[in-house]
Amino acid sequence: MAKVVVLIGNPSAKSRLNGVVDRVKSRLGDTDLDVSTISVRDLPAEDLLFANFGSEAIQAANKTVAEADAVVIATPVYKASFPGALKAYIDLLPQKGLENKIVLPIAIGGTIAHLLSIDFAMKPVLSTMAPRNILGGVFVIDSQVTWNDDGTASLADEIAARVDGAVDLLVQEVRWQTREARA
Repeated sequence: MAKVVVLIGNPSAKSRLNGVVDRVKSRLGDTDLDVSTISVRDLPAEDLLFANFGSEAIQAANKTVAEADAVVIATPVYKASFPGALKAYIDLLPQKGLENKIVLPIAIGGTIAHLLSIDFAMKPVLSTMAPRNILGGVFVIDSQVTWNDDGTASLADEIAARVDGAVDLLVQEVRWQTREARA
């Protein structure tokens, strides 16, 4: 069974990004793919700060990424880039830690001015790690995600369709890649 890991680069416990990630995981849950999650918020801060490659938690997270066929990287955007906690974890992945993987970047920010953060901040870093393909990605504006009274999030129709389309493309790419590998 093909595997997808959702890497959440959000240092905050509650964020509109969580609503987007819930949508991604729900969409992936409707497939035959094995889906797991890594949140940088749950990794030991000291291990991230001091680049502790020997940390059991870091090694376990790296193993999850290594075993995945695809990685969804979901992050907020602060000052036109992704958070340092996410970069600290990415730095702890092996040099070719995304080798032959399909990568889907998803970012959320407060303004359309951060739209190009995927292309100019994330993709250059990710491309150095030998991914097979970095998909176009999805940028979400905070105002496109609202919290409901029951604690769930709703995405504006336009962004929900874009997230769904990106996840569908990821699933298609993963299935194609795993079929090709078996041939």
